[in-house]
Amino acid sequence: MPILGFGVFQIDADKTEQAVTQALEAGYRLLDTAAAYGNEEAVGHAIKNSGIPREELFVTTKLWVQDAPAQDNTRRALETSLAKLGLDHVDLYLMHQPYGDVYGQWRAMEAAQREGLTRAIGVANFYPDRLLDLILNNEIAPAVNQIETHPFFQRTADHALMREHRVQHQAWGGFAEGKNDLFTNPVLAGIGETHGKSVAQVVLRWLIQSDIVTIPKSVNPDRMAQNIDVFDFRLTDDQMTQIAALDTGKTLFFDHHDPEMVAWLSKRRLDG
Repeated sequence: MPILGFGVFQIDADKTEQAVTQALEAGYRLLDTAAAYGNEEAVGHAIKNSGIPREELFVTTKLWVQDAPAQDNTRRALETSLAKLGLDHVDLYLMHQPYGDVYGQWRAMEAAQREGLTRAIGVANFYPDRLLDLILNNEIAPAVNQIETHPFFQRTADHALMREHRVQHQAWGGFAEGKNDLFTNPVLAGIGETHGKSVAQVVLRWLIQSDIVTIPKSVNPDRMAQNIDVFDFRLTDDQMTQIAALDTGKTLFFDHHDPEMVAWLSKRRLDG
């Protein structure tokens, strides 16, 4: 799994094919989508037309919340995603939210991995207690946990637990969508000046050096190229410590422990 990939969250379906095509041309080989994003088909078109051998790509998609019997529903959802992507398997299939019939969903995902419909399975948005519960009570442990992670919410306790149980930490929202004035933050900007790099590149380098897979999104080819150009410099220990001091320990988006958010996500269903 590449440590740096391309995400398509919040890219309109009619713009996704072009964006993914440009990302592949820039050198990205990890593509991250989801049933809930509504753009799997466009991702599939870009893959098909790219001419890049399938074995060189790492494709991730995600399962939305399923009602019981989740095992039947999960299989149908995965088959639908594969049909939209035009693929016979994905490289990683993630449970998008820790809600619904979680155990039924996971058992179906384990079966899909055994059948070769996905090379690996994992989760997203699982806090340590839910993640450990899933690990301890199932045959296959999640390979990945994709969670909100950025300089203002660094998830150090989550990261430590994942390392202990050999679960790969993957970040969504690495740039915090620009919240807290991330792109003009004086600490990040100062570090960037030292290396001749942008704030975005500093953040991506910080994630990479923290052994966190990251999937920045952009529809701008110049930014795509800039975001992948982060392997020619290294942050010092002092710079990593400076960034560590930015952590607030709080989400900038939504709290999965908030009852209102749980209710909203649990009730949302995808058409079909």
